Amino acid sequence: MKQIKQIQSHLTVSGTIWDPFAVGKIIGFCSASDIGDLSHGYRLFVCLQYRTTFIWNTMIRGFAEKNEPIKAFALYKQMLRSDFLPNNYTFSFILRACADTSCLFLGLICHAQVIRLGWESYDFVLNGLLHLYATCNCMDPARKLFDMSVNRDVISWTSLINGYAKSGQISIARQMFDKMPEKNAVSWSAMINGYVQVELFKEALEHFNYMQLCGFRPNHAGIVGALTACAFLGALDQGRWIHAYVDRNGIELDIILGTAIIDMYAKCGCIETACSVFDSMPNRDVFAYTSLISGLANHDKSASAIELFMRMQLEGVVPNEVTFICVLNACSRMGLVDQGLRIFKSMSEIYGIEPRVQHYGCLVDLLGRAGMLEAAKKVVREMPIEPDNYVLGALLNACRVHGDVDLGKETVESLVERSLDHEGVHVHLSNIYASTEQWNGVEKVRRGMEDNEVRKVPGCSLIEVDRVVCEFVSGERTNVLMEEIVVLLFGIDKHLKSLCFFDDDNEVATEGGSLLDCQ
Repeated sequence: MKQIKQIQSHLTVSGTIWDPFAVGKIIGFCSASDIGDLSHGYRLFVCLQYRTTFIWNTMIRGFAEKNEPIKAFALYKQMLRSDFLPNNYTFSFILRACADTSCLFLGLICHAQVIRLGWESYDFVLNGLLHLYATCNCMDPARKLFDMSVNRDVISWTSLINGYAKSGQISIARQMFDKMPEKNAVSWSAMINGYVQVELFKEALEHFNYMQLCGFRPNHAGIVGALTACAFLGALDQGRWIHAYVDRNGIELDIILGTAIIDMYAKCGCIETACSVFDSMPNRDVFAYTSLISGLANHDKSASAIELFMRMQLEGVVPNEVTFICVLNACSRMGLVDQGLRIFKSMSEIYGIEPRVQHYGCLVDLLGRAGMLEAAKKVVREMPIEPDNYVLGALLNACRVHGDVDLGKETVESLVERSLDHEGVHVHLSNIYASTEQWNGVEKVRRGMEDNEVRKVPGCSLIEVDRVVCEFVSGERTNVLMEEIVVLLFGIDKHLKSLCFFDDDNEVATEGGSLLDCQ
């Protein structure tokens, strides 16, 4: 900017500062360059007596691309009042601002102006409209525009695919993707992230691998999407390969990518590696901190999680709602009631964040684990928002741990009143009766479950073998390798029984009898 200001001074002295071409170049640099100063460009723009459509477009583009869409709208309105007609470039920038704010009303106004002035057939105006409608989840008008277009390019196709994927219509998105005459890394990434959004993580990784087989190098968005899928599937080998790919190709470890890698390692059980990646990041925001705090808490490193929370505050990073959920969980697991209460109070008193139902659930869990059932019950009774199954479930779990049958029955009744009595609630109540050896109560709950046809959702597990994720569901026998699995489980079961030990009451410590019952 120093050299630009020197050039501006020279133009001022020479009297050519009012030349539209020269001043347009300066404003363009200030608006579009990464090292430019948008506010300086705007001050120069305001001082101009004579402006061209190019200069108006340059300024609108600057605000749109620097994530200041409201200022872009205001400038566009001022442009119209100054009797300047917008052109195709103007609409491409202002439609982007509409999409960034998801403001369909302003988008419809702009679309009407596009039609009235005859710019609808221009490629980047059409693509801007497609992107706007897809972003606002208005797929019918988006599809009509797409079908009417005679000059569809890869951007048009990708905008429509992205819209279908974000609206959950992943099968239509895949059909469109398969019909694309030409694909690029962005269109591949749109499908990967679409699968992730609808929690089809296995399909996301398959698409990521197929993308490379087709000769496309994954871009930033595709890598982040694949890492997210690895995190949810526990696909550590695939995640490690992607991390190595990032290092091998010199891809910048920015905040978004770094956080995705941290989350992947934390959820795959490699918390030390997650910490190492966190320390290597040049810049860290609240999402990076929150991801690692969550990972540490989930790996029984609650002390480290709380310590990282304190470090986060010292470094001036403001925690968000999710951060408080993670750190309150860490306090709960360590039994740090006083510290947890202080952190809970700091949400509203220091950071101005009103606790939501999830935070109250963490508070109930904190008190319940510590055996302070009356205090937990008081929180549930006095909380300013309606308790949900998470809050009441935390209280019910505390009842199970501490054998409070009466409070457990009361909690279940509250869940039934709110129609939140899923199968896990009845199992919890049955376990509460069992922990106090009230077998008649156990039988009564189980009989009620049978009468109401309440069935427990079968458990499942995932394992990654040779970068392929396999899922096993309890009770399912459709796996093609079922015979080999049964033989292997039989051997493991026999080996475990040979190592079976007895507790102090001379009772066998293992329950359930056989691993084969799980299949």
